[in-house]
Amino acid sequence: MATGTPDYSFLPANLIPDDANPAWMSKGDNAWQLTAATMVGLQSIPGLVILYGSIVKKKWAVNSAFMALYAFAAVLICWVGWGYQMSFGNKFAPFLNKIDDALDHHVLLKQTFGGYKFPNATMLYFQFVFAAITLILIAGALLGRMSFYAWMAFVPLWLTFSYTIGAASIWSPNGWLAKKGLIDYSGGYVIHLSSGVAGFTAAYWVGPRETKDRERFPPNNILLMLAGAGLLWMGWTGFNGGDPYMASIDASLAVLNTHVCAATSLLTWLLLDIIFFEKPSVIGATQGMITGLVCITPAAGVVQGWAAIIMGILSGSIPWFTMMVLHKKVWLLRQVDDTMAVFHTHAVAGTLGGLLTGFFANPRLCHLFYLVDNYEHYIGLAYGIHNGRAGAGFKQMGIQILGVVYIATLNVVVTSIICNLIKLVIPLRMSEEQLRLGDEAVHGEEAYALWGDGEKFERSVHNSVYGEDQELGAMQNKV
Repeated sequence: MATGTPDYSFLPANLIPDDANPAWMSKGDNAWQLTAATMVGLQSIPGLVILYGSIVKKKWAVNSAFMALYAFAAVLICWVGWGYQMSFGNKFAPFLNKIDDALDHHVLLKQTFGGYKFPNATMLYFQFVFAAITLILIAGALLGRMSFYAWMAFVPLWLTFSYTIGAASIWSPNGWLAKKGLIDYSGGYVIHLSSGVAGFTAAYWVGPRETKDRERFPPNNILLMLAGAGLLWMGWTGFNGGDPYMASIDASLAVLNTHVCAATSLLTWLLLDIIFFEKPSVIGATQGMITGLVCITPAAGVVQGWAAIIMGILSGSIPWFTMMVLHKKVWLLRQVDDTMAVFHTHAVAGTLGGLLTGFFANPRLCHLFYLVDNYEHYIGLAYGIHNGRAGAGFKQMGIQILGVVYIATLNVVVTSIICNLIKLVIPLRMSEEQLRLGDEAVHGEEAYALWGDGEKFERSVHNSVYGEDQELGAMQNKV
């Protein structure tokens, strides 16, 4: 036997350790975590790529989809390089962690933090897809006018100086808000409130779309939009079901609550559209679906099923009110051109979810999720009052409110600084010609090549990819 190799000859074959499956690893937990991460990744590509590319005007379909695709790839490289360690590494400051590990197999194959039964490589992949979708959600506020080159710079800068701070503060075991007992089951604060506030702030600095686009911006393909929305909805199974970091009973509850809240919210939004506008809007129903998914995210596995229904009713009505009524009356909301209304669907719905979590969080379910018996934290106000611990319930509400203020302030300040720094080097907005022409001017490509329009692809720098040649182009021109 080679030197240094353990001698297991004295053990029965069924007891010999498997180096590829160490004793601390659960194959089931690892498989579920990788599956959940891939489901979240599918929410972005192709989910949001399809949703963005189809819900905008035809002239912006390529640009909108490409902003999402680029963000996904850029975030992965930054996340592996430094983002993951800044978010979940060894403590450097109350709101930031150190970059002190080379992510080779000696680190990636070790058991991850918290004693969860899978390796660092799995945790890195799982956390990456959450970081990526946050940037893609921000893009939704900027569709139809932000310079693609400015977006290329914005993604790594915002990930580095905003997302990592929010994740380190709330999700890292060393985070100051984590230690205070903030409940953010799966990203109501770190992802949705962050993206909603950052998107709205960036939209302010980039400026509005072209006047014609702002006045009329019809989707170019509603059926395709629904396909993207469906991927987003079903992918949320992994989004919330993966956050216990194990294939547990709490994961099952989180998945069920997620879909119950989303369906309730969709139906609530639909009924409000029918009552007040006398038409059942499919775009409105999609918005209601999204607000329900966002609202339940910070609470998914720590609230009862009946609470998920109440949250769905509120998430289908309060963001509807802010979007359809308040938006037309509040000066600031009217001034900022938020293309996909991410302020309402993510900032408002995320804040609502965070506060309702502080009200409905069940201490028994919190114990299943956090695996601690902490009687100072993790009790919703409703249960605090019911159990004679109103003080602890009010304290939890205060912590949830503190989290909203912290994340909102962080993203307004950091996003503003990033946008103004980029503006010194790269224009934030497209040129007037690009705004007028859209994809053809920005990328030299168009989303739909109808008969007679196909020759426009001759101007693509990647013309050969499509198998076009000059003879075919000449024939099309004659036709």
